[in-house]
Amino acid sequence: MVTVRVLDKDGNIKRRAPGWFGRLFRVPGRPMLYHHHNIVTREGDALIADALLVSPTKTKVSSSAGFIQVGTGWTGNSVKTNVRCNTPTGSMKALDSGYPALKAAWGNTGDTTITYRASFAAGALNANGINEACLLNGNATASNCLAYAQITPVVNVTISDTLQVLWEITILGQ
Repeated sequence: MVTVRVLDKDGNIKRRAPGWFGRLFRVPGRPMLYHHHNIVTREGDALIADALLVSPTKTKVSSSAGFIQVGTGWTGNSVKTNVRCNTPTGSMKALDSGYPALKAAWGNTGDTTITYRASFAAGALNANGINEACLLNGNATASNCLAYAQITPVVNVTISDTLQVLWEITILGQ
């Protein structure tokens, strides 16, 4: 799962503008908090297999080499083979301190889920129509894409907003 949150300058989750019905009855707009399915890409499958080797050859998506990229070019075509966002916007963002991390302590429900989070601070993005994201093992052109996701509905971020992307990958052993 990928969770996307848009935060205002005070760190609160922003709300979409209410529709005419909401304005009429003074109902606040929906929170800008979205949950989306993601896919481990073909490249990501290979990264996981490589990480299980005694001497891996590829860089892991780690606290020092993990990046999240967002974009506006979701097409729905060849999602499993995507290696980047189709139409990137802004710069890639390094993972936040403390990530990646297990969702739960070893031996507890959730210990097979690894989480990654990046926060695009206010001033980092000013974009409408963000509808895709990818998780990478670096910020160079040769970096590999572990996972890719569609973001729907699209997210609009102003220069004063913070966009936070939390990625969860559950190892199912299938």
